[in-house]
Amino acid sequence: METDRRGARGPVRRAERALAPDLARGSMLLLIALANIAGVVFSGAPGADMSPHGLERVVNLLMFTLVDARAYPVFAIMFGYGLVQLSNRQLAAGASEGAVRTVLLRRNAWLVAFGFAHATLLYFGDFLGAYGIVGIVMTLLVLRRGERVHRIALLLWALSLAEVLVLGALLARAWRGSSGTGTVATEHINSFSAPSYGQSMHDRLAEWPAHTLSVLPFIMIVWLGALAARRRVLEQPSQHLTLLRWTAVVGLGIAILGGLPIALLSAGAVQVDASTASLMSLLTGVAGMFAGPGYLAVFGLLAHRLMRTGRGPVVLALCALGQRSLSGYLFQSAAWLVLLAPYTLALGHRFGSPTYTALVLGALVWLASVFIASQLDRRGCRGPAEVLLRRLTYGPTSSRHSAESLANG
Repeated sequence: METDRRGARGPVRRAERALAPDLARGSMLLLIALANIAGVVFSGAPGADMSPHGLERVVNLLMFTLVDARAYPVFAIMFGYGLVQLSNRQLAAGASEGAVRTVLLRRNAWLVAFGFAHATLLYFGDFLGAYGIVGIVMTLLVLRRGERVHRIALLLWALSLAEVLVLGALLARAWRGSSGTGTVATEHINSFSAPSYGQSMHDRLAEWPAHTLSVLPFIMIVWLGALAARRRVLEQPSQHLTLLRWTAVVGLGIAILGGLPIALLSAGAVQVDASTASLMSLLTGVAGMFAGPGYLAVFGLLAHRLMRTGRGPVVLALCALGQRSLSGYLFQSAAWLVLLAPYTLALGHRFGSPTYTALVLGALVWLASVFIASQLDRRGCRGPAEVLLRRLTYGPTSSRHSAESLANG
């Protein structure tokens, strides 16, 4: 007789973790840091100096081709992948369909709450709330559907590729003979320049709902992750090497080429009129999501190689952060508040070039998170945010079970 329990078991154990997802999360938090800190320093989205000099031009070029709107899709895919993994583990342990649905809905509802708290207290550009909302939709409408339904995700990506090609053709036509004073479109973020913490909270409460609604369409990215998890692409990379190689080349190729026009404009290498600059911005946004599967495929290939050669201390440290990516993400937001806000240390414009300052501080904060995560891992401790989310999702015994699984390796 089937029992509709909250869940037949607690969170994932260390021995069950695949290498590629943890390595990807830990590494890609560097790009998240660079993208977010640039926005804070320049009080806008995307964050960049539109009058760069010297090597600042190179930084702008790399940021718009490799980082801006190109890091978050990796985490969106991994979120969808994780939803399927969590569901499969619960079902394999004997939980009923209803019990699994309850666990997923509870976890995603708490993610919405985490997102609200994160945005109110620290950073307007929160993705946790959007993940929670998308996770609820995926749980209710998509996850337990058949293969035919999941293939809709591939159709949506094909339509997006067609959109990239159309925008590219329109841009090529508009670019011929175009000249003028068009610039990269940026949106000023009031909370980044607020004169007090209270005012910044007030601003973030107004900014977060609109930002969350604007990123909800990334459900198609999450859906692709769910499809990949159904085929165990990252757990068994050796069985999907051809797919991973093609995805890495095509995905990153589209993302880089699609971002190159706006990157050249931001670096001051080309001059175009305002309408052409607008087309560049549209193209880089649509093309950017292809970096998600592209980057993740690279980590899948790297994981396949490391499975044969072994993991060194750097890989272990990156994986430690990947296992605590929620804590690492929140740690970054707290760091930006302390280091960059006008009412705290305000370091963004104190060292000459804000571009270089953002680059260095972003890298240092990420390195600090890698170090802290590796020390927690050595002591058999979960990240604090992960412990709290697990406790809220699975109940008060989950933290003890997590600690035992870490201790038992």
